[in-house]
Amino acid sequence: MKLLPSTGEALELKHWKVLLKPGWDVHFKKFDKPTRERIMKKLDQMEKPAKPRGLRSSNYLVEEVGQYRIAYEADEQAHTKSVHFIGNHKQYEKWYGQGFI
Repeated sequence: MKLLPSTGEALELKHWKVLLKPGWDVHFKKFDKPTRERIMKKLDQMEKPAKPRGLRSSNYLVEEVGQYRIAYEADEQAHTKSVHFIGNHKQYEKWYGQGFI
């Protein structure tokens, strides 16, 4: 819980629900165990409010885990983040170029 500096009132930051869309794991299931664990840790962290990086002219947002990318859509009203893609940078560039945006 965070306190507002001006009034000292408590500000509760709402947690997000991370949803995994069909096909999100096409590349993920081929990664070694330590890489999968790092990515899963990042998915857990995505439940907390944060300002992500967006993609130009699309609704997708991107989180980075080393050389890996997580592309997702955020629904502000429902507080959900829907993961559509997880892969390395090269796989991400190909996915991005195929018009999933």
